[in-house]
Amino acid sequence: MEELTCISCGAYIKVGGGSVKFPCPECDAMIVRCERCRKLGRRYRCECGFEGP
Repeated sequence: MEELTCISCGAYIKVGGGSVKFPCPECDAMIVRCERCRKLGRRYRCECGFEGP
């Protein structure tokens, strides 16, 4: 498993379980989110400016 950083909270995570890694719909940069931020609906912002819940 890869060790990555959550884009919302900055926590180091391992993708799997409730965490996700997916390409930004605007620029294809990788978005990584931890399970907790996903459950809480915390916003994130990609380097291109795209924002999501």
